[in-house]
Amino acid sequence: MTHRSTRRTVILATGASALLAGCSQYNSGSSSSDSSPKASSGQELATTSDIPVGGGTVFKDQKVVVTQPAKGDFKAFSAVCTHQGCLVDKVANGTIDCPCHGSRFSTEDGAVKHGPATRPLPAEKITVTGNSIRLA
Repeated sequence: MTHRSTRRTVILATGASALLAGCSQYNSGSSSSDSSPKASSGQELATTSDIPVGGGTVFKDQKVVVTQPAKGDFKAFSAVCTHQGCLVDKVANGTIDCPCHGSRFSTEDGAVKHGPATRPLPAEKITVTGNSIRLA
């Protein structure tokens, strides 16, 4: 016996497919389970002059963001948003910003300043020797 598709079945199936396709764009190539490697220990990320005081720089390939909340005080955090795994894309006005859903994190400690994220960005270990900032 064959099953005839009703108009309702076709519409529901089409809507579900569109929803899944739309949601998958957020994790495409930027989730924390992404197979691209993180930066290796000891790798130089930047020089101290590359990181603006009160700001920071996102290193997308290494999935790390380095900030300098106060002169000479360098911090590093994962660049993977704790909400849905998108990569943060900028540091502005004292926050590290995610473009996917608007989460913002503190440049000082990675704490959530604006959701939907509910967990802070994990700290990354760096060393500052002379003018060089390296992953520890």
